[in-house]
Amino acid sequence: MIEVDRLVKRYGGHTALDGISFSVKGGSVTAFLGLNGAGKSTTLRVLSCFLPPTSGTVSVAGFDVVRQSEQVRRTIGYLPESVPLHLEMKVGEYLSFRARLKGVAARDVASAIAAAASRCDVLDVLNAPIGSLSKGYRQRVGIADAIVHRPKVLILDEPTSGLDPAQRLQVRALVRELGADRTVFVSTHIIPEVEATCDTVVVIHRGRVLNAGPLQSMSRGGGVRLTVRGTDLPNGESRSDGTSFAVFKDAEEASSAAARALKAGGQIIELAPEREGLEVAFARMTTGADA
Repeated sequence: MIEVDRLVKRYGGHTALDGISFSVKGGSVTAFLGLNGAGKSTTLRVLSCFLPPTSGTVSVAGFDVVRQSEQVRRTIGYLPESVPLHLEMKVGEYLSFRARLKGVAARDVASAIAAAASRCDVLDVLNAPIGSLSKGYRQRVGIADAIVHRPKVLILDEPTSGLDPAQRLQVRALVRELGADRTVFVSTHIIPEVEATCDTVVVIHRGRVLNAGPLQSMSRGGGVRLTVRGTDLPNGESRSDGTSFAVFKDAEEASSAAARALKAGGQIIELAPEREGLEVAFARMTTGADA
């Protein structure tokens, strides 16, 4: 659904995107994960035809963002990080204006607004001025704007930025729901957001893609974890419940330690592969040897 091939974007002498390539499958919710300044917003602006690439090719739903930008704009819904809402307008008026601007037929505007407002849970504020709404409501109005013309692809730039914890949970749930019937590409630097909403991940750092694939593939094996009760493990960590655990580099080493624990009268509670979490994997990719 989204294909990026050797994309370069330069601002004068600064290279914001250095030949990045990745693809996003249709029907997926994909996270574009990176630190602030990694190149996420620049990429999204190229995808949404707000910025031309310096070189490389980018296509959305088979349409080239340079040669077929009008078709791309019809295909996507885009929520920028700072949502440019007209604060003096009422929510319903604003969505009507945006629907007509995006080419929704006059006879379909009312139903399109009702569907988008219902999906984003803003039906109760359609007659309220946007300027009177909380940040969470304004964000949902922005998403309703992004989907009012029923796009095939939804591009969201830091959709939970500046929201309180309850508002973040609401927006994450909405993003997950929207991914049920369209392709969603969401930029973020928040690990729990990725784990809660996304199927696949593209990791970007300093203008380069470091990794891309299913969420589960981002982390790698971290050894074998052994937990015992009734004896202590060498270099292990004791818990208040009377157990002791340690992580060994491989199954052979863990099995030997388990055999010694049994011989000492201990009980094996757990012997299982240990995997690093996404947070550890992301830190390894962006600050460690993988960077």
